[in-house]
Amino acid sequence: MQKQNKAQEDYILSLEADRWLFYADVLVDKAHVVMLKERGIIKRDEAAAILHSLTKIEERGEDFIEHELPSYEDVHTAIESVLIREIGEEKGGRMHTGRSRNDEVATCIRIALRDELLELIREINELRGVLLEKAAENVDTVMPGYTHLQHAQPTTFAHHFLAHSDAFARDFSRLVSAYEHTNVNPLGAAAFASTGFPLDRERTAKLLGFDSVLENSMDAVSTRDFVIETISCCANLMTNLSRLAEEIILWSTTEFDFVRLPEEYATGSSIMPQKRNPDYAELVRARTGTVFGCLMGVLSICKALPYSYNRDLQEVTPHLLQATKTAIASVVVMKGMVEKLELKKEEMELKAKIGFTTATELADTIVRETGISFRTAHKIVSSLAVHLADENLESEKEQESEKTLVAEILQRIDDSAAHIIGKKLSEMGLTEKKVKEALNIASNIQKRNVKGGPAKKEVLRMLRARRMDLEKDEKSQWAREEHVKRSLEELEREVKKKKKVIKVIKR
Repeated sequence: MQKQNKAQEDYILSLEADRWLFYADVLVDKAHVVMLKERGIIKRDEAAAILHSLTKIEERGEDFIEHELPSYEDVHTAIESVLIREIGEEKGGRMHTGRSRNDEVATCIRIALRDELLELIREINELRGVLLEKAAENVDTVMPGYTHLQHAQPTTFAHHFLAHSDAFARDFSRLVSAYEHTNVNPLGAAAFASTGFPLDRERTAKLLGFDSVLENSMDAVSTRDFVIETISCCANLMTNLSRLAEEIILWSTTEFDFVRLPEEYATGSSIMPQKRNPDYAELVRARTGTVFGCLMGVLSICKALPYSYNRDLQEVTPHLLQATKTAIASVVVMKGMVEKLELKKEEMELKAKIGFTTATELADTIVRETGISFRTAHKIVSSLAVHLADENLESEKEQESEKTLVAEILQRIDDSAAHIIGKKLSEMGLTEKKVKEALNIASNIQKRNVKGGPAKKEVLRMLRARRMDLEKDEKSQWAREEHVKRSLEELEREVKKKKKVIKVIKR
């Protein structure tokens, strides 16, 4: 066979992904060998020799990855080849009994991805905790709410950050689902048609911390839908992160001036000494596109692949690795940024009063006090907007001048109503007191006590509920981590037990 040139060799390699899968592969090898010994497929001394050598390879860790891995086609071949070199093919060559590289790779990806998902889930929960804490500190912090990035209605910072927290809670739920679809065992499917050896797939599933066996052997080796689902979840998560990042970017501008970025999350300019650039938030925003690209790449690779395994699937893993690593890093950065974000509360409250943000409540008040339809009230208030949008209706005034302003507004309402419906609203029950109340920012917010609204009582209720949800989610996260930990501890106990045979033989 003609020797491949360097370009050919490099083209078929997947070194970055192989580095990621190294420890997962050692676990898979150990569990498979333990099971082979328990089923009587290999002998005690063979299992002991293999497990002893695998332990030495695992202990080499980075040294193995740096010095052995580049010499082989992939990490799976490297580990088996070095093992055979050390203990001979008569024993080492038995490790691969009843197994294909196809089910081996599929299992390694699931184990490595499981670890990434557990870390990502943990970081999301910590971000949720930081958002809830920031919200709890700012239940009374008034700010403008926006639609179309225009001043819309007044709200509170707590209400706003609860919205972000709720979005990340749904990301948690989606990732849990992805974890459940990932944490199933394909080992024992062999190339795609299973094997004639009497393997115990449930045993390897238990030893490796899987929740169940992925039964159909063809499906087991060739599906990457769990990868697509995971990257989809990462894309959704990054979308939510980028929305928060964009708001932080906007809020830190002179035009908004709502927040001051933490020093460690802002950078200077090479030429302009005064600059404090939101580079970290901008990179979160940009790397959202990177994860989108990973998703489109994997969808394109997996589209129309015939059953069962195809080498195309090798190209999926680097996209998965990039998407998960990017998502984890972005959550960590956002958590730190939010935690140390300084709020300019006075500026927020001041700008909540600009742009006639109380217009909706004024229309609602007209409906309640006069009985006319909301659509008619909307027309009446809309006709005032051009006059009132630029007036700060809550600026400090003498009581007399404030009363005069309210009287003037009621007069404008009457004039508009007379033109639209032929009647004055002051003659239909609308009073200066009710107009003044409708124009008051604090009153506006407190009236919105419908479930999920920004009223303080409702926000406090939501905070209590979200903290309880987070506590429950953290417990479920911990339970998953403990399940995996206990399983791998059992695997190590079995490995040590079976390695003792070597010591007995040496004596």
